[in-house]
Amino acid sequence: MTSYVNDPKVQKNRWWIITAVGMFTIMSTLDASIVNIALPVMAKDLAIPMNQAEWVVSSYLIVICALLLLMGRLGDTIGKIRVFRMGTVLFTIGSLFAGFNHSFALLLAARVVQALGASMTMANNNGIITEVFPMKERGKALGLIGSFVSVGSIAGPGLGGLILGQLPWGYIFWINLPIGVLTMIIGQVVLPKDLEPSHAPIDWPGFLSFVVAIVPFFFAVNLGQVIGFGSARVLALFAVAVLAFAAFVHIERTHPRPLVSFKLFANAEFTISLLAGFMIFVTNFFFNVISPFYFENARGFSATTAGYILMLFPIVQVVVAPLAGSLSDKIGPYKITLVGLILILVSQIGYAMLSLSTPVALLLLLIGVMGFGNGVFQSPNNTIVMSAVAPSDLGIAGGLNALARNLGMVVGISTATTVLFASMRQTAGRKVTTYLPTHPDYFITGMHVAFYVASVLCLVAILLTAWRMWQQRQAH
Repeated sequence: MTSYVNDPKVQKNRWWIITAVGMFTIMSTLDASIVNIALPVMAKDLAIPMNQAEWVVSSYLIVICALLLLMGRLGDTIGKIRVFRMGTVLFTIGSLFAGFNHSFALLLAARVVQALGASMTMANNNGIITEVFPMKERGKALGLIGSFVSVGSIAGPGLGGLILGQLPWGYIFWINLPIGVLTMIIGQVVLPKDLEPSHAPIDWPGFLSFVVAIVPFFFAVNLGQVIGFGSARVLALFAVAVLAFAAFVHIERTHPRPLVSFKLFANAEFTISLLAGFMIFVTNFFFNVISPFYFENARGFSATTAGYILMLFPIVQVVVAPLAGSLSDKIGPYKITLVGLILILVSQIGYAMLSLSTPVALLLLLIGVMGFGNGVFQSPNNTIVMSAVAPSDLGIAGGLNALARNLGMVVGISTATTVLFASMRQTAGRKVTTYLPTHPDYFITGMHVAFYVASVLCLVAILLTAWRMWQQRQAH
């Protein structure tokens, strides 16, 4: 079998295939953000300090980011479907053990197993869909996957709040079990056999140097938020990460079969789309970090009310993204991505002007505009990324795309908190590391500065995308 597009059985089942892949995509991305809201409860139940509890989130993201490139290349080497299936099993097993309120060590071990499975599915979901769907439907299909990714990433706090309002914290993991089992059953029936894999040897030196770059980088980011980014320990970790990344680049340039071929980045469509996607995930997580403080602390809404308001973002996006994908199949993805980015910028400027008395209707409008903009941007952008590479590189392209998203989450969380509290400290004239109930004006000032920073990131993404469009026009 040389192509799924020419296989009648695969084409008959293609929407079932995207259902199976999409369901698992939501779960694996949801688990990166749903845990945040449960950390205080976990810390109390397991009798651990809050800074230790943070590792429930960090360990998951670190393992995913460290393994994504390897799992993408493994998909190209032994088969994307095979790697995806193994990932679904591991993630579901990890979810089972993560829900037991037994010990902190068991929870961390279960999160690592979850992350191993998630990295296998995240790195190969876009590659599977790109191979299964013909070009005329690819934008719509990747738009759906983009919706699932963003819904999982953004819906975490809202859905987590609703679960914790009724059930013990273990259920934020156990909710994955019925979905995981159902996905495995559907996948067993509809997922086809892999296309002929390459069986090329894996670039282990490249992988190890990448891990040595990623892990200290994460540690430095997490530690820097606690003790300051000017600390000698933090600077030493950043130095190790930079040196290891330099070694990674050298290995990849000289290895006969590199983990990541740098020829991919010579393609401006691929590189700029990847960079724009990273910037927008950073921007989204500015909102993810700051909005709970604004709704619950500054405005006094309950966690449940805040959860319902925040759910508007993914709901709008999941409706808009497939429509934007279908439109990109008809008129091309470039103009649509630019429109989406402009809408996201409008929402960030709006957030930078919020006050303690902003009408709820305006808040809902801004969140809706942000969800609409993300839906319009993500689908065509994913199409550009996955259509810009050769079929033999679809796995690694999917891995890089997922890596950009996950790094965007990490950088967004750390940058948002750093900017927010640095601005609050500047206003207060003393160190500030949390919301101050007696001085909501300090928070509002910090929030404005943070969203202006997010607006600048959006503007850079717009300029890059506009430049790419101009280059395309010149070329034609």
